[in-house]
Amino acid sequence: MRMTRSSFRYGSLAAGALAPTLAGLLAGCTLGPGYHRPNVPPPTAWRTSVEQAPPTWPSADWWRGFGSPPLDELIGEARVANDDLAAAIAQVREAEAQVTIATAPLLPTVDAGVNAARQRSFIPLPGAGTLTYNDFNPQVSASYELTFWGNWAARSAAVATAAASRYDRETVELTVMTSVANDYFTALELDDQVTIAENNLASAQQTLKGLEIDESVGTTTSLDVAQQAAEVATLSAAIPPLLQQRRQTLDALAVLLGKTPQSFDLAPGSLASISQPQLAAGLPSGLLARRPDVAAAEAQLVAANADIQQARAAFFPTIDLTASGGYESTALKTLLEPASRVFDLAGGLTQPIFHGGAILGQYRYSKARYAELLADYHKAVISAFGNVEDSLIAVRETSDQLERQQKAVDTADRAYKLSQMQFHAGTINILTVLSTETALFTAESTLAQVKLAHLQALVGLFNALGGGWQR
Repeated sequence: MRMTRSSFRYGSLAAGALAPTLAGLLAGCTLGPGYHRPNVPPPTAWRTSVEQAPPTWPSADWWRGFGSPPLDELIGEARVANDDLAAAIAQVREAEAQVTIATAPLLPTVDAGVNAARQRSFIPLPGAGTLTYNDFNPQVSASYELTFWGNWAARSAAVATAAASRYDRETVELTVMTSVANDYFTALELDDQVTIAENNLASAQQTLKGLEIDESVGTTTSLDVAQQAAEVATLSAAIPPLLQQRRQTLDALAVLLGKTPQSFDLAPGSLASISQPQLAAGLPSGLLARRPDVAAAEAQLVAANADIQQARAAFFPTIDLTASGGYESTALKTLLEPASRVFDLAGGLTQPIFHGGAILGQYRYSKARYAELLADYHKAVISAFGNVEDSLIAVRETSDQLERQQKAVDTADRAYKLSQMQFHAGTINILTVLSTETALFTAESTLAQVKLAHLQALVGLFNALGGGWQR
């Protein structure tokens, strides 16, 4: 179609009249208020305090405070080889790729192509017959969908989701490190339990030998020997379950390190080699910046707010702009001549009218999803404060319990030594010795358990404080 001067002028006038309309649409397409962080007031102070240390935050290498080179090595291996952490890193890459995908609609798409064809057409005129010819057509096309408000909202949601993925990775890493520390301390506690059981077994066996000698000379009875033999058998039977628990703990530790249980072992050790770091919580107002799980919950909330804006944008018009240009000729030698140039420009506007409620449903869904994540964020915040309070209580009370249990062990040890002296002097019977022996064994076993509980409480406090991470 050939465009005359008058029709061209009419098209220009129409475009001129359409421009203010489009500008008005763009100006009126507001998506509502942006994101604002929900106000969850922190407590002014912690209810429980740890008196041994001033209020501070953990350092980035918090686990080194335990003074254990084997623990440092295990955590280093887990940070490199743990499968959960590797999966979390891959999820971060997935989320970052989604940002690239969500950014693409903000830019025009450009494609290039070449078509070549040989065609035969029938000419419906007397004597004309058919026409055979070539058609060469290289061209470049560009298109752009002007839903700028919705595209930006989609990209903002993807960026926030990627941030949440990075925070989730930090949460996984902290969980892995604290799990490694807890399993390592459990293995050491079981080593101590085995040592205590073996020492008590050796002591009971020595007592049994003495009783057997006394029986042979008639200074003790067969009942005394039988009672001590029963005690020896009981102590001996307590060792295999401890060894089983230790092996199972090492198997769990191997999985955390990304190794097969068959390829991993750990030299026996003792909780006595572990230092107790002085740790206390900083001010409550700073906790939310040091918990990656809270940061992840907020990032998901930001993404949900952007999803609301994207759903709202679906109510507004969509403007499509397309353009293509190139050459078209029936002969290669004339393909690049000016006369062979062709182009096409087009624009269109689409206003949603009726979609069976899908657009409105998506908008309502996005708002409900935001309300759900808002509740999740509030729960994450108050749970974080609760985790710290629980951990502070655990650290303080297990520290007090550890001091008292050590006194109980010292007292039981003195009673056992006195009973042995008095038994050999003939002033008490074997039942008293057995009673004090059992009390000492129980006290020593409980002391090892309390040491483990205190160390795990310290690890729990590191975890509740977000480790050494900060936003």
